[in-house]
Amino acid sequence: MSTALVCDFKHLTRGDVALVGGKISSLGEMISRLASQGIPVPPGFATTSHAYWQYVDANGIREKIGSLLAEWQAGRETLAETGWAVRRLFIRGEWPADAAAAITTAYKKLSAEARIDNLPVAVRSSATAEDLPDASFAGQLESYLNITGEDRLLDACRRCYASLFTDRAISYRQTKGFDHTSIALSVGVQQMVRSDAGGSGVMFSIDTESGFDKVVLINAAWGLGENIVQGTVNPDEYQVFKPLLNDTGLVPIIQKKLGGKATKMVLGRSRHQPTRNVPTSKAERAAFVLTDDEILALARLACTIEKHYGCGMDMEWAKDGITGELFIVQARPETVHSRQDPAVLKTYSVKKKGRALATGLSIGDAAVAGHLCLIEDAKDIDRFIDGSILVTVATDPDWVPIMKRAAAIITDHGGRTSHAAIVSRELGVPAVVGTGDATYVLHTDQEVTVSCAEGDVGFVYEGVSDITTTTIDLTDLPPVRTNIMLNLANPSAAYRWWRLPADGIGLARMEFVVSNAIQVHPMALVHFDRLKDEKVQDQIVKLTVGYPHKPDYFVDKLAHGLAALCATFFPRPTIIRLSDFKTNEYAGLIGGAEFEPLEENPMLGFRGASRYYSPRYRDGFALECRAIKQLREVMGFTNAVVMVPFCRTVDEAKKVLDVMAENGLRRGEGGLKVYVMCEIPSNVILAERFTEHFDGFSIGSNDLTQLTLGVDRDSGLLADLFDEQDEAVKWMIARVIRVARERGSKVGICGQAPSDHPEFARFLVEAGIDSISVIPDSFLAVKRHVVDSEKP
Repeated sequence: MSTALVCDFKHLTRGDVALVGGKISSLGEMISRLASQGIPVPPGFATTSHAYWQYVDANGIREKIGSLLAEWQAGRETLAETGWAVRRLFIRGEWPADAAAAITTAYKKLSAEARIDNLPVAVRSSATAEDLPDASFAGQLESYLNITGEDRLLDACRRCYASLFTDRAISYRQTKGFDHTSIALSVGVQQMVRSDAGGSGVMFSIDTESGFDKVVLINAAWGLGENIVQGTVNPDEYQVFKPLLNDTGLVPIIQKKLGGKATKMVLGRSRHQPTRNVPTSKAERAAFVLTDDEILALARLACTIEKHYGCGMDMEWAKDGITGELFIVQARPETVHSRQDPAVLKTYSVKKKGRALATGLSIGDAAVAGHLCLIEDAKDIDRFIDGSILVTVATDPDWVPIMKRAAAIITDHGGRTSHAAIVSRELGVPAVVGTGDATYVLHTDQEVTVSCAEGDVGFVYEGVSDITTTTIDLTDLPPVRTNIMLNLANPSAAYRWWRLPADGIGLARMEFVVSNAIQVHPMALVHFDRLKDEKVQDQIVKLTVGYPHKPDYFVDKLAHGLAALCATFFPRPTIIRLSDFKTNEYAGLIGGAEFEPLEENPMLGFRGASRYYSPRYRDGFALECRAIKQLREVMGFTNAVVMVPFCRTVDEAKKVLDVMAENGLRRGEGGLKVYVMCEIPSNVILAERFTEHFDGFSIGSNDLTQLTLGVDRDSGLLADLFDEQDEAVKWMIARVIRVARERGSKVGICGQAPSDHPEFARFLVEAGIDSISVIPDSFLAVKRHVVDSEKP
């Protein structure tokens, strides 16, 4: 092994962890092995572990460290006293002449290559036990930005050495079982990227919460990257679908969320203040940090790095605001999902929920109930009560000692790649971050339920809810001939189920995306200027910031929401049901009251197919078609199948298909398949004729039962008569299955009955159903029923 005191990044590989630590060895790996594949990493050099031990021994520190730590471990000194005493040894130490000369010579060379005197550099710590598969050491060691001049560089390196013994680092090593005196520290000195004039962030090559391995997650904020890592800003968030990244002309960006980005870190005004935080402008807060091209470029870099390392990766990136160039400034293996058993799926469900007190980003997928402990300043962490739920503004490594003793964590600020999020994941503690107001609306000793089990959004509910846990052994699911698909509506929760061996999504309800992600009636966007209610106009203006043409807001939000559903089981089909709100439900959308009629019986009124060609909604339906077209042709999700609900007559089917074609959706063109919901007796009676216009049927057993038996499915008085297994209903189902098979059409069923009643599942299998679509919680039960039904 080399005994050099300093080493250029380009001479290092990831095998040099003992020499320069995990962080720096990874930078060297990318420069030496991946530069030819287009991975841009700023140049630099590192002090080696030999330089660290030389510094330690030259200043007589080694034995003193052992003695001081022994006093703490024996309980005779506090952690704070011990940490300060050890750090003072390093800060007061002197550099050996040859080490100082090696560092300053390497710095002069780096400055000369950049053609800048006293080149501004980033000085980062890299411990020889850091960024290992089972330990991230997230944010525990110090970094110093915008360091210029030899003296300030030597001082920054000295302070990096001292940071190996911050209270949080000592505590973390103790918990993980690392020997304090056998870990060395390398210091990486890297040319600064002018992200103070641009932006920066963190990027994962997998979904951080579910481990879904087909997406790249990118967080972005203005200025230098420390604020994102520390969780003091709420960043933009982007998701990119990896399998479609290399298809020319496609833009597979699944999600774009605008973050608050209230502050940014920029260069300081003097040598004594290298960086400072300033408020962002209104324009910066309203704008995305990255363009679509830049988002895709970063995602491609992530895929290249992931392929090289052979595992999910956690990366930091920076955009130079002067040149516009993108750089990777760190890359390390992802440390949470890589350690989980891929054959076991554990899920949580929360019932009997109280009032939602706060919402934010969910970290993990668990749910817990307990008492809150609100602490706003790290100096007060001694007041934390073990096993309670921590509420605070944001966390940094000083909070780690109590984070590991918390049942859950709630913060005002931070994104998915903040310190609170990273450490919570590693500890297996559910967290809701970036709530904005948790420390304002919650109080100590309050009894709440923290739920991260409902998708991207995390909830803090009042009181104690019922929490159930289900564990599925994915190796115990034999293959079957009948396709088992999922009913999914919430895009933010879809990735939770990606490891289920489902054959696609059999029912994706468009209404969920409209009511939750869009919230506005499409006709109110098309005819915004005609709205009479000024308050409604104000609401729409706030929601549609960044969309000068308001209908584009509907199209873009709907396409992105549906994309997350299509991505989960791609390339297996996702059957998207066009909007099927009733008029009273449409009226509940923002601006909807001005466009919807009052009906005595909305269940049997102006709904489904009848709306699409009607002048009352035709312009709104055009936006739905545009979103599907964007989903398939711009983003590349050709697995999207369109389904028409509540289509009463064959003539109505023709009208709907004509309107779809006018809006660029032609059945058969580009492989587009169009299904029809079979939920009206006329669909069954004229099944042969409906097959002439549609590629398949999806049996909606609830509505079909209601209309066959003449029973209101919502009537408590007639609940005993509402029976999906009634002989008349089964006759209807059997007939449409038979016709579909004779005509070469697909036929599936969406409903709960196959999971609740094994005999009904057997009936469907024996009748020849192609697919059964159920909610995720019922997947295992239906799978077992079908296995039993298919046995000879």
